[in-house]
Amino acid sequence: AVSARQTDYAPYFYDNGPSSTNGNMALFSISEDTEVGTQLYILNGTDPEGDAVWFGLTFEKGTREYLRVDPKSGNITLIQELDREKQGEILAFVSITDGRNKVVETIRVFVTDANDEQPEFQNLPFTVDVPEDTAAGSSIYRVQAEDKDMGSGGSVNYYLLWSRESNPQPWFTMDGHSGVLRIKPGETLDYETTATHFVIVVAKDGGGQYKGKHQVLTSTATITINVLDAQDTPPAFVGTPYFGYVYEVSLPGSEISTVFAKDGDEGNPNPIHYSITNGNLTDICSEGVFTINSTSGCISLTAYPVTLRNELYEIQVKATELGPSEELLDYYTMTVVTVRVVDLNNHPPTFYGENGPQSQFEVTMYEHPPEGEILRGLKITVNDSDQGANAKFKLRLVGPGRVLRVVPQTVLNEAQVTVIVEDSAAIDYEKGKSLTYKLLAVEIDTPERFSATADIVIHLLDTNDNTPRFTSEYYIARIPENSPGGSNIVSVTANDPDSGLWGEVKYSIYGSRYDLFLIHPSSGIIYTQAWAILDAEVKSKYNFYVKAEDTEGKYSLAEVFVTVLDINDHAPEFDDSLVERTMVIGAPVKVEAIDADAGSPNNIIEYSIMQAEPDNIFDINAETGEIKLKSYIKSMEIVQNITKQKDCRWSLVVQARDRGSPSFSTTAVVNIDITEATQINGPMADFLLQSRDNPMKALGMVAGVIGILVGVTVLISTATFLRNTKSNRIMPARRIVIRRRPPRDRKPWTFNVPFRGDQEAGSVNVNLNNKGGPRCSRSKPKPTPPRAPCLPPPSCPPPSSNPRPSERPRHWAAVPTVSGGLTCTGSRSSSQSREINISSDTSRIPVSSALVSELKMRLEQKIIESNSSYY
Repeated sequence: AVSARQTDYAPYFYDNGPSSTNGNMALFSISEDTEVGTQLYILNGTDPEGDAVWFGLTFEKGTREYLRVDPKSGNITLIQELDREKQGEILAFVSITDGRNKVVETIRVFVTDANDEQPEFQNLPFTVDVPEDTAAGSSIYRVQAEDKDMGSGGSVNYYLLWSRESNPQPWFTMDGHSGVLRIKPGETLDYETTATHFVIVVAKDGGGQYKGKHQVLTSTATITINVLDAQDTPPAFVGTPYFGYVYEVSLPGSEISTVFAKDGDEGNPNPIHYSITNGNLTDICSEGVFTINSTSGCISLTAYPVTLRNELYEIQVKATELGPSEELLDYYTMTVVTVRVVDLNNHPPTFYGENGPQSQFEVTMYEHPPEGEILRGLKITVNDSDQGANAKFKLRLVGPGRVLRVVPQTVLNEAQVTVIVEDSAAIDYEKGKSLTYKLLAVEIDTPERFSATADIVIHLLDTNDNTPRFTSEYYIARIPENSPGGSNIVSVTANDPDSGLWGEVKYSIYGSRYDLFLIHPSSGIIYTQAWAILDAEVKSKYNFYVKAEDTEGKYSLAEVFVTVLDINDHAPEFDDSLVERTMVIGAPVKVEAIDADAGSPNNIIEYSIMQAEPDNIFDINAETGEIKLKSYIKSMEIVQNITKQKDCRWSLVVQARDRGSPSFSTTAVVNIDITEATQINGPMADFLLQSRDNPMKALGMVAGVIGILVGVTVLISTATFLRNTKSNRIMPARRIVIRRRPPRDRKPWTFNVPFRGDQEAGSVNVNLNNKGGPRCSRSKPKPTPPRAPCLPPPSCPPPSSNPRPSERPRHWAAVPTVSGGLTCTGSRSSSQSREINISSDTSRIPVSSALVSELKMRLEQKIIESNSSYY
């Protein structure tokens, strides 16, 4: 155990010298621009027994710790920035231990310099005062700058930096080594030109390494050079040129003008002495007319203005510098003061007439004189008794603009005034029987601006320069048609603003159909002829022109529109006092009356049922005249339950009343046969029902079908003929003779028509052999419900000798009927009409397509039979 302890030796550092980067860090140096975090050194040592060692690094208490060591590897790292100028060396303690023994050594790490400091000027700010008469090349100031760096980085050189903005011309130079500032040889300072100079000096170090690069640092400073003024500049007058005025009312002692001069050496000015020197005022000054205060420079008048013979005088004033003992120095300057003797502006302009001063001028003339004409009746003179500028004034007219113009517009002393017409249209007697203007004279260049006015009154005479004008371009009048002859219609008015006979207006009338109307030539009242009869039903609108004319033939026109008002002088009229109608249950019948009045409400008719037997069966539309059964009557069975009459023929008394005032009315008896509709289906039924009020439409339809069939036959015949001709064959003439059956052998047509009501098929038989008319029968499997009786064929309406244009065609059949006439052309002596009548209900019942096809086939057969005699 004792031998073991004797062999336990302490570890130790390797001493590899200051140039080594590992060991005990003795005499190690670091550049101050080393980056933080840089590994600077490696502590290296060993333990004699070969045990592991650990390293340590400590600093004195209160000092900054710049370094840090890794205990195991011994790597030393920079942890804070270095600044040699603040701390040139670092004192630290390094240690090595094997865990039992510890060895501590003191080390000094030297911080080497880098060029990181710029020169710093001393004793700022730099200000120097230099007299302006300092000789060129003289030293006027010395600057000094220090650089804390070492070596070339700590050396400083100086030079001046010139800029065109601050110093466009260099007046100074500087010694680069000493920093002495001198006035540049050949240059002089001038206080009056530049009182202050600003010179920029640059201090530059010798350069050095910084972070691996060569770096040169500079600093700048401004030297303020104040130039001190020296007595080398004469005085100068301020505010030249100088003027003075002497008025005719000026008194002795009145101030005329004041001069002011100051020493050119503004930095150190001398007082100024004023005096009047030789000139054209020498004799006057000696007589004491003008004088000047030697201190203030005030020039004043010492005598009355009557002693001055000239209008303009020039006074020469001298300003001299005074020395410390108030002696006159050789520095002086001269100026001229111009004195004008001014007439006092005490006379305003004045207007004169033929008899002296006058404030109002009058003239009489006709309206609308030619433009450019002079108003010769005006004799006006204007005068200002002052002299020079005081007698200069302007003339102008104040009144309606640009109607008259005055000449001249600028006057000196005196002038004749001329007034010229510029706007002839504005001089109008009708606008005003007189015109009034203000003639104004105002001085131009005087402070008083004296003025004078005069009234110009122009009396106008009238001429016939206006045309009569109606108060309106057109007049609208209304008159009832029953007005007697000579009734007033409307009054027209035309105005002529001219005076006297020229303003009198005469009225006349002309135009189409104006012979019914007259106009009073003086009052303008339009009235009807004594024999005129106005009828709104004949003509309700008239228009014509009226003329307004003055005594010299100037005229204007206006249009008159006359409306003849309709009165209720016609009662409604039915075509007949007894009207026959057939009504199908569910469809209305219509009665119509016509009122011959021209307009509403006189020709608006209202219909009403005055009497009905039985009552409460029918309703009538008051506007259209359509009569229909009450809504609860929907079948013949209901009708037969209401009345005991078997023929279902009822009579109504219908009244047609107009809406005029007073109101007129007319009554008519309407006999109505009530029947029940036979329901058929198909588009033909729709067409027949739509044509029930227009039988001609149905007849036209049948004629159209026949025309189409004839056209088709012609086309087929033509095609056959062309084909035979083209084949060069001669066709034998063949004649086909078809014998016609005697009338007694003909069979009636039978159409099977389905009905909606009972869903059964019935047949309608049309007998063409019956000359008296078609005979209708209906086969029914069931006797009930009762059917409407077969209606008689429609009869043609009686011809009207003078039908009204507004009437619509009358429909004499209540039930729509399609009729087709077949006439035998073989017998010209007698023609028989064959008709096919098909009765339907209303437009809503369609006709069966089978019915239409069979009807078409029968029609074609009858056409062939009728034309059989030609083949």
